[in-house]
Amino acid sequence: MPDFVHLHVHSEYSLLDGMCRIKDLPKRAKELGMKAIALTDHGVMYGAVNFYKECVKEGIKPIIGCEVYVAPRSRLNKDAGIDDEYAHLILLAKNKEGYQNLIKLVSISFTEGYYYKPRIDLEILEKYHEGLICLSACLAGSINKAILKDNLEEAKKIALWHKNLFGEDYYLEIQNNGLPEQVMVNQKLISLSKELNIPLVGTNDAHYLKKEDSYNHEILLCIQTAKKIHDEDRMKFETDEFYIKSPEEMADYFSAVPEAIENTVKIADKCNFEFEFGVTKLPNYDVPKEFKTHEEYFRKLTWDGIEERYGKDYDETIKNRAEYELGIISKMGYVDYYLIVWDYIHYAKSVGIPVGPGRGSGAGSIVAYAIGITDIDPLKYNLLFERFLNPDRISMPDFDVDFSDERRQEVIDYVAEKYGRDHVSQIITFGTMSAKSVIRDVGRVLDVPYSDVDKLAKMIPFEIGITIDKALEENREFKDLYENDEVTKNIIDIARGLEGMPRNASTHACRSCYN
Repeated sequence: MPDFVHLHVHSEYSLLDGMCRIKDLPKRAKELGMKAIALTDHGVMYGAVNFYKECVKEGIKPIIGCEVYVAPRSRLNKDAGIDDEYAHLILLAKNKEGYQNLIKLVSISFTEGYYYKPRIDLEILEKYHEGLICLSACLAGSINKAILKDNLEEAKKIALWHKNLFGEDYYLEIQNNGLPEQVMVNQKLISLSKELNIPLVGTNDAHYLKKEDSYNHEILLCIQTAKKIHDEDRMKFETDEFYIKSPEEMADYFSAVPEAIENTVKIADKCNFEFEFGVTKLPNYDVPKEFKTHEEYFRKLTWDGIEERYGKDYDETIKNRAEYELGIISKMGYVDYYLIVWDYIHYAKSVGIPVGPGRGSGAGSIVAYAIGITDIDPLKYNLLFERFLNPDRISMPDFDVDFSDERRQEVIDYVAEKYGRDHVSQIITFGTMSAKSVIRDVGRVLDVPYSDVDKLAKMIPFEIGITIDKALEENREFKDLYENDEVTKNIIDIARGLEGMPRNASTHACRSCYN
């Protein structure tokens, strides 16, 4: 069996476009005898950490990448009819520097270059290219666009620019997707490879796991574009070849240029980035000068707070609990975390911003109660500190803090100004295709009467975390319809294939600090 690595793959985080579930990608790679696989979602890196973890779990080498959008001129230009014509480009992280540059590029594509899509340009690519491997991408890549316009001189110019920048880490990407245009482009790229001495690499631009998933993928695209499956003008893939193909399939297709397959393994060997888990990085909290250490100041705040909460004659139970917590907090390295949370809560209260009393496991900390992070006495309500912080469960603690909606931004601005905007990031949240909503979506795409789809969706019980499979177990009428009505069965089978996939990304109401 030939060695081959997929280097152009879209997961569910290529929202409503990719359909390869991250948890299934390394399993499929393993089934097909591959030793590594890349993740290259459209313009984002939402799935990078989970992808890495799932690959490690399966013994598959993870390659972190992204298919970025490149502005035709500058990322800062946003003229209608000109700057919405972006090109694609594949970037893969070789090492830590490459990963850091990749996340820098993706961040800039949103903060500076967003226009219909998050875009980079050649200027910042040149600035942050170290540690990255570059592939020329699909038919939407700039070289391929030039070839399709029969402008070979422009294609050469683009190829040479990237070769000069990336050197031996630049590859011309040929694909196996069954499109007539791709066959022609492949021939031109093979010629360019010989003429310009740029190596080839074979990919498949995989958007779904298996060939039989192509129809469900068409439904997903219709959901994205608000079209119906029978609409002539809908966005669609013209073939069913965009799946995770076996090494044999890829090697057979590119038998005339075996180096394109061999280079996928060489690229995988070059990529050796590993995430560092279990390392807590926090911004520095500046303690008053009269205190030698952060811990000394933290203990002072705690014991002053204990006296304020319980009076000067507090008993041994309170003292022992506080000492125990202080020891655990210090041992696990979370003194600064407590100080930072105390700081912005103290600020909010000092300027009259309403702050909640505390929610979740953080309310079990007497130290948090003492210094005013929470306003719930854990001893009074027999709350356990170990639910919040436990030496046997090494994970970052998480205080749930509620601020007034009307003035929450003031707290966010305070944190950003004090600790540096480059140390403060917004947390993303994803809307997913729930059991009810995905049935409605699929029914609409298939042009099933609304009343029928609505009736079907309402058969899903109102339960947190309910799935279609669970609904089939719980609702006999729902199951009978599935087993006896062909239209219903079709809707449900497709919906099960799409259920739980992310539909959209949005910003969580809160922020977190990282160094």
